[in-house]
Amino acid sequence: MTADLDRLTSWHADWSGLRVAVLGLSMTGFSVADTLAELGSDVLVVTETASEEYARLLPVIGASLWEGALDAVPDELIAHRPDVVIASPGFPPHHAVVAWAREAGVAVWGDIELAWRVRDKVLRPDGTPAEWMLITGTNGKTTTTQLTATMLVAGGLRAAPCGNIGVPVLDAVRDPAGFDVLVVEVSSHQLWYLSLSDAAGRVSPHASVCLNLAADHLEWHGSFDAYRDAKAVVYRQTRVACVYNKSDVATREMVEDAEVVEGCRAIGFDLGVPGPSDLGVVDGILVDRAFLDERRTNALELTTVEDLAESGLAAPHVVANILAAAALARSIDVPPAAVRDALRTFRLDPHRIEVVAVADGVTWVDDSKATNPHAAASSLQAYPGAVWVVGGLLKGVDIDDLIASRGPAVAAAIVIGVERADIVGAFARHAPTVPVFEVDHAQTEDVMTEVVALAAGVAQDGDVVLLAPAAASFDQFASYSDRGRRFAAAVNARIGKDAGDNHDRPSGPVGSG
Repeated sequence: MTADLDRLTSWHADWSGLRVAVLGLSMTGFSVADTLAELGSDVLVVTETASEEYARLLPVIGASLWEGALDAVPDELIAHRPDVVIASPGFPPHHAVVAWAREAGVAVWGDIELAWRVRDKVLRPDGTPAEWMLITGTNGKTTTTQLTATMLVAGGLRAAPCGNIGVPVLDAVRDPAGFDVLVVEVSSHQLWYLSLSDAAGRVSPHASVCLNLAADHLEWHGSFDAYRDAKAVVYRQTRVACVYNKSDVATREMVEDAEVVEGCRAIGFDLGVPGPSDLGVVDGILVDRAFLDERRTNALELTTVEDLAESGLAAPHVVANILAAAALARSIDVPPAAVRDALRTFRLDPHRIEVVAVADGVTWVDDSKATNPHAAASSLQAYPGAVWVVGGLLKGVDIDDLIASRGPAVAAAIVIGVERADIVGAFARHAPTVPVFEVDHAQTEDVMTEVVALAAGVAQDGDVVLLAPAAASFDQFASYSDRGRRFAAAVNARIGKDAGDNHDRPSGPVGSG
């Protein structure tokens, strides 16, 4: 068939016979293939490698598989003559298959566009699909997604955190129980694919936020400007509230430039005193001056910094995430009391400024999720004067500015990873009096043991040892989680505790109930 893609804007449209090529067979790619096979489309999955489980399941659901090198366009893909190519987020714009499809005039979608087009599979009691909220930013996306979903659930709504957080949006859309709101974490990769959408596939969320913007994923996007432009797509066609960070001018400019639905409001947040239409902090109290009729003269109390500290949520960047999540929740009429109740039980996931041990006057903190300089700067702001464990895979990002601004204040630096030279050189230029130690072990299992031994020799009573690498983990570890677990295990081994004692905290009631 020659598809009229403009008519494919409902689960109940006729998708049968649509020829689709799905790029990649991760969790996202499988959700795409499974959805389209259920709809009767002719699905070919093209991937470099397939897990045994997915390879076994594809013929069961009625999809075909081609497996092999993708440095060139496979003949089998060309022979399939796809009407649309749906790419997993890992495929960059310059990838051979993506470039071929665009040059050939074949529509290119991501999984988010497909999910939006079929979002009416399960309807709410009023006969409408679930509302969507989109969350992006260089840092804080997952925490803010979890916070928002927690607040919505506390307010009596059925909410599902999904997207880049680890649950494909298509799985949430197809859940037979249905939801009132989908809280969708979207990466810059997914947003780039959304930027290709025409009017028929354009997402129009209830509310959206870009939490912050700093250089990241430049090897994928090609430039900072391209990365910024992808992030800005989050605000496109927002209907009720565009939430932005008043302390990050780039996010405000995104909102100013966005094409939104008439009547949509710009809602700011930061740690300062809020103006009308903002959320902020007054004398240690988090307040809402955006979602109340008397916002020019009054404010609604949400929680206090003191209460947040009791739950380990008082770090400045976490408070900013809480304000952003509260803005999203308040935009759909979640009461302030529900926001407060949600925060009482919420806990951060492991590896996000997580205190893994306190011994001999030294606090050991795992912020392995700080995988870029912007995130590490927030960690260092929360723990000034720390013994800083830094390094890994820099992904083309310049770390010089971070060390120039934060390096002189640290007690010492312990540098790990394959790109140590850039970091050591930056300390020599900007913080020459700070002691710098290199860990050059090639074996993963030895790295954190040496890190902890060095840190224990440097840290004094009252110090913090902070793992905030400002870099990705894949040069030496399986993931940022693996890096954090190994750090915690090495710490606990040194102080004689079981490595699992501090990793059994719940992340908060963000389920659908």
